[in-house]
Amino acid sequence: MAPRWKRKGAEAKALAEPISYSVSELQLSLVKTETSGSFSSCNVLLAVEPEQAELLNLCCFGRLVLSAEKGKNWIQLSFEEAFYLLYTLKCIKIYLQGRCLENEVDTWMYMRSKRPNFPIFFKAYSHLRSKNWILKSGLQYGVDFVAYRHHPSLVHSEYSVLVQSSESNRLRVWSDVHCAVRLSGSVAKTLLTLHVCGNSYKEDLNLPLCLDNYTVEEYSFCRWSPELSREDETTNPKPNATTVNDLKSL
Repeated sequence: MAPRWKRKGAEAKALAEPISYSVSELQLSLVKTETSGSFSSCNVLLAVEPEQAELLNLCCFGRLVLSAEKGKNWIQLSFEEAFYLLYTLKCIKIYLQGRCLENEVDTWMYMRSKRPNFPIFFKAYSHLRSKNWILKSGLQYGVDFVAYRHHPSLVHSEYSVLVQSSESNRLRVWSDVHCAVRLSGSVAKTLLTLHVCGNSYKEDLNLPLCLDNYTVEEYSFCRWSPELSREDETTNPKPNATTVNDLKSL
C-alpha cells in the first residue's frame, strides 16, 4: 500500500527533514541538559524545556501533559519510549520515588515488574524505531502499534502492528486472522505482525542484555482480491508486493 500523504508538498517536506536528523538533534539536546523523568504508574513523566518539547513532538516521543508550571513542559512517555531514550539513545535519566536509577538494569527490572511482557514489546518497538519508523499506540484499531513513515501531521499510518511471541495466543485460528486483516483494511492499513523469537531463560529477562538473544520476524497480511488474479494478467496486472524491509526509511 502506497503512502497516503495528507497534503500537497508533504512528501517533499518529509524528504527534506528526515526523522533520523531530528532524533539526533533531540539526543544532543537531552544529553546537554541532563534531562530526567520520573515513574508515574506505567508511564514516565519527563520535564523538558519548551524547545525540547517541540523536538520530542517532531520525533513523536510521548504526549504533552497540560501543566500550570511556567517554563517547563511535561511529556508523558510510555515504557517503550522511555526505555528507548534511556537505553538506546542514552539521553535521559529516570527517577523512582526521588532516587535516580543509576543503571539500565534497575529501570528494566522495575518496568518488567509492572508489565511482565515488556521485554517482548520493547524488542518489537525498538526493531521498527531503529529503522526510523514512528510508532504510536494502536489501541483504537485493536492492535499494539500503528507505524508511520514520518510525522503523523504529514502522512497517514501505513501499518497496524501486532506483537507476537511463542507464549502469545494471538492469530492462532483463521477467523482471528480474517478479523484482523479486514479491520486493518477498512482503515487503509496493512496488518504487520512482529514475531519476537528467542531462547532466553526466564532469569535472563531481568537483564536488558537478553534483547541480544531475540530476533524479530516480520509478516505482512493483505486480502486476496479475485479481480487482480484473473487468468489474463496482462489486462489486470498484480500490484507489486511491498514489505517493511523494502521501504526506504526516512
